[in-house]
Amino acid sequence: MQQLDIFADSRDVMLRNDVLDALHRRHAIDARRAWQKLADGFPDDNTLAGLTTLIDELERDAATPFADHPALAATSAHLIDEVEPAALRQLGAAAGRTWMASCWRAAAQQTAALPFRADGRELHAAPLWLRAGDWKEARQAVGRIESWRRIPASLAWMAEAQYCLEGVESALPLLTELAWLSPRRLADLLSRLADAAIDTLRRKFDASFDGADQAVDLAWFPAWVLTEKPGLAPLLREAQPGSQTPPERAMRLLLQILSLERQGNQNELVERRKALRDLHAGLYAAYLKTR
Repeated sequence: MQQLDIFADSRDVMLRNDVLDALHRRHAIDARRAWQKLADGFPDDNTLAGLTTLIDELERDAATPFADHPALAATSAHLIDEVEPAALRQLGAAAGRTWMASCWRAAAQQTAALPFRADGRELHAAPLWLRAGDWKEARQAVGRIESWRRIPASLAWMAEAQYCLEGVESALPLLTELAWLSPRRLADLLSRLADAAIDTLRRKFDASFDGADQAVDLAWFPAWVLTEKPGLAPLLREAQPGSQTPPERAMRLLLQILSLERQGNQNELVERRKALRDLHAGLYAAYLKTR
């Protein structure tokens, strides 16, 4: 029986680890040299392609600003579709995410001079800073967008940055405005944030709210929340006025109703309750259940 040569059989592991060590240090020259040794000794190694992708990213010119939005789009797509999967696979989930943060940070810096485009595509520095986990940079980048609070994409970016920096209570007014402006974007954002308290309310809302479509119905979520958590009224009151859509008017009505209940003003209370019922019978029913 042929004896197993432990040292020979582990040589590929050592060579592979040399490449990974250089990648962790983000040293492109050392990584390329170590990769070549691995390729020479073990040309059929199944990690070679993925490691090449990561080394190519280290060697990419990350200092020159993007010339235009298509250049940013191409780089962003490459990072999402190829580099990130390779990093998670080769480096592991936690280390791969940390490694990718530097890539997104570099791309965000290259994007700094590109103006915001309101075409629905996330071709701006802010979402790149968010991917990098640099919340303050993301907030500053959004703040430089004119009328950012009236644009669904930039409002969502700011809400996410604010949530990550200061928590859900600080972000709640922005999340409220996003519900009115773009409930579908709010749905996407809430799924990423995965906040336990909001998710609990969201599940109850989806199960009990009498609406037409869950994604669109989310515009009514802030008003409905007041029926479940009236103590949040001071925070929701901080939401800036929007275009006075029915969901916004409903929340404003509920804020008035809660205030009138404390004051004991029955005449105006009856009037506001009737207005709420006329605006949305399902929301009015949800309010009555708590009374």
